[in-house]
Amino acid sequence: MRILLQFPEGLKKNALSEAKKLEGGGHEVYLSASPCYGACDLALEEAKAVGAEKLIHYGHSRYIKELPAGMEMEVEYREHKVDVPIENLSKLLPAIGDAKTIVLCTTVQHVHQLEEMKKAFKAQGLKVLTGKGCFTTYEGQVLGCDASAATSVAKGADAILYVGTGKFHPTAIDSEKPIYSFNPFTGETKQMNEEIEKLKKRKRGALLKALESNSFGILLSTKPGQLCPSAAKWAQEELRKRGKEAHILIANELSPSALENFRSFDCYLNTACPRLAEDTELFEKPILNAVDLKLLLEQLDRAQKR
Repeated sequence: MRILLQFPEGLKKNALSEAKKLEGGGHEVYLSASPCYGACDLALEEAKAVGAEKLIHYGHSRYIKELPAGMEMEVEYREHKVDVPIENLSKLLPAIGDAKTIVLCTTVQHVHQLEEMKKAFKAQGLKVLTGKGCFTTYEGQVLGCDASAATSVAKGADAILYVGTGKFHPTAIDSEKPIYSFNPFTGETKQMNEEIEKLKKRKRGALLKALESNSFGILLSTKPGQLCPSAAKWAQEELRKRGKEAHILIANELSPSALENFRSFDCYLNTACPRLAEDTELFEKPILNAVDLKLLLEQLDRAQKR
């Protein structure tokens, strides 16, 4: 069988050993060298280009249930599990103050230990809540674009706790509750609310700039888990109804370098990964997510009636 292997950046070091295993079993193997940003980012175009019969996507849980028309093939998601030292969880209590009930969430790499984590925190006298995300595979699992596993049950909690490394996932949590990120390998706990508020202010600033904009570049990604041409077309039509110039820009990777020659736009409207809107400074233009378009249109309509 002809197979394409796809790895996220942190796991590309494992690509050659995995390829050799499959080649040893008689398979013809190709390796995707393109950047990979998540479970929504399947290398279907590369797979089709080499005539692959199967795509193996490493490091994430299943996200895409139905492939785009014409791109159908066998897709296997292979998760990457990383054990955390459960004994380090005892270092959390001093950092979360008087919180007695917490919402617990983590990434796919650690979610197989969710029950162990819950037991460890309960042993420390904490009540632990977990929820299920809209697009996630497992209870307690969060994505950079879907933190509803945390927010859906936050009402009954004193605080939200993310167990894992980095800030990409915990800064996706939108709640007025105290939000803590706990690194289980170092034992360090950091409250994330101030950083999350900075992102919110940036988004509010982008909305204000969008209200003053006359030309919009609507960003449409070909990544199968992000491709939404109907949303892009609807946005274009609604903006043009209000006298705005609007054109759809389509690419697999919507990077600053890919858009640097489209400087005539005042603002970008993003229908792809919502975390793209956090990179306003890199793009040197305000970026508004498609989910915020309704609010923009309402404010434009009110302004026109004055």
